Formats: sequence, C-alpha cells, structure tokens
Amino acid sequence: MSESPRKNLPGKRSWARRCAAQALYQWQLTGQEPAVIASQFLADQDLSKADPGYFRELVHEVPKRIAEIDAALEPFLDRPLAQVDPVEQAILRIGGYELLQRPDIAYRIVINESVELAKLFGAEQGHRFVNGVLDKLARVARPIECARRL
Repeated sequence: MSESPRKNLPGKRSWARRCAAQALYQWQLTGQEPAVIASQFLADQDLSKADPGYFRELVHEVPKRIAEIDAALEPFLDRPLAQVDPVEQAILRIGGYELLQRPDIAYRIVINESVELAKLFGAEQGHRFVNGVLDKLARVARPIECARRL
C-alpha cells in the first residue's frame, strides 16, 4: 500500500489552532476585540483547511477566560507572563484553555499541538519552554489522566 498524501498534513483542528495562535497574538499586541479579529481572519485568511467553529471558540473563549488561564499558567513559569514572548504567550494560552476547558481533548494532544505551534512560530527553544509549562499544568489540571500514562 502507498502512503496517504495527507499523512503529514495537519488536521482541521491543528489548522484552527495555528490560525487562532496568530489571531490571539494580534489581540495581545493590538487590544482589538476578539470578534473583530476573528471576522477579519475568517474573511481574509484561507481557513478552508481549518475547523472554523473551533477557531472561533479559541479566539473568543481564550480572551474571555484570560484571568483563569493566566493564573493556572503562572505557577509553572520561570518569569512573569508579561515577560514571556508574545507568540509563546498566545500558544500557552491556547494550551492552557484546552487543558482547563476541553477534557475531551487528550492532554498529550494539547501539549503536542502546542509544541508544534511553538516550533513553527516561536523562538528557537520556545517549544521546550511551552512543553515544560504545559506538562506541569496538565499534571495539576488533569491528574487522573496524567497518572494513567505511568
């Protein structure tokens, strides 16, 4: 059998996360309303590869729950969140949201997707930082699920 040409292509949720990371980065830098940014992305970007519903969820829910997400992340940071690279902030916030609010998504998938985003958009070693922070948060936010991996 030959390999599927889709083998290494990201799925619709992966594309949604990728676009949401860019949109949340824009939100962090400009302070624009998330709904305006989401509308711009949906109009201007090719989201045919993405799950638009999941993109909208991330772009609307992460800012709505920012205090809760940031508070959950902060104990695992080696510096104040304000000093974290804005790209990595956006990625950590997406991962934090998913770990806290989307138990239907396995924590390993959340971490892996976040690490891949950090490799794509973040600083040279940013993926290691993102992996470490989200792994620690997962152990607190999802202790039963994490205990099963042992």
